[in-house]
Amino acid sequence: MDSVVANILNGLSWGMLLFLISVGLTVVFGVMGILNFAHGSLFMLGSYFALQFVRWVGSFWIGLLLGPVIVAFLAILIERFLIRPIYSRDTSLQLLLTFGVMLILDDGVRLIWGSAYHVVNPPQILSGTIAIFSGTYPVYRVFLVIAGPLVGVALWAFFTMTRWGKTLRAAAMDRRMAEIIGVRAPLLFTLVFAFGAWIAALGGVLAAPHQSVGPAMGEHIIIESFIVVVIGGMGSFPGAFVGALILGLMNAFGATMLPDLQMAMPYILLAIILLARPRGILGEEL
Repeated sequence: MDSVVANILNGLSWGMLLFLISVGLTVVFGVMGILNFAHGSLFMLGSYFALQFVRWVGSFWIGLLLGPVIVAFLAILIERFLIRPIYSRDTSLQLLLTFGVMLILDDGVRLIWGSAYHVVNPPQILSGTIAIFSGTYPVYRVFLVIAGPLVGVALWAFFTMTRWGKTLRAAAMDRRMAEIIGVRAPLLFTLVFAFGAWIAALGGVLAAPHQSVGPAMGEHIIIESFIVVVIGGMGSFPGAFVGALILGLMNAFGATMLPDLQMAMPYILLAIILLARPRGILGEEL
């Protein structure tokens, strides 16, 4: 296969995983104003539950169905007992608290599953390779390229066409006015936090056959996710999609064209965006 085509597909598949975790981060920040550093650990838990369900019942699809739900229930507990008391506090306290939650979840994973890395095979229907142009490409990565936009469209339809989605958008724009018209903000915030965790865990389950499952994977992807959110624009749903595509393609092409700078390229792009357009590509005027 032509290397350019392979790099594009690699970039798109990784970009779609970045989009799934970044859009959850964007939803939580847009509605609640919380910068959740533990979001990457919720992504990691999704991968581990995929691993566990494959071991228990031999079905990746059961893990895809139940893993995000379990993580969402855990997120409800985190929001109710840890996040809620600091809504009105300084952002730095939010970051410190969620960073501590991330460390707790990471250590919990090490206690339960150990520090070794694990491999999750894709389901039988998505295993193997497919012919593309003059070469072959893994079927599962093609599935990720297709699944990402489909999830994005579903989320867009939820936020723009359903009552719950419109309520979330209203609360994000003006929490006080939403409370005046009868929206129960505490309950709404709990559901939003759980929904963001569900999206992150969904991305984690989908990432399990794509990469090794290990206790450090959440720490790595949360940094890239923050970069995606800043590039695309804080609180911008389309911005998260655009930022994820840019960073995914940059990582793919950087690995082959500029390997010595690959690790630094996302941070260089972040610095350029912050200097030239601090609100992000599709973010609102600050």
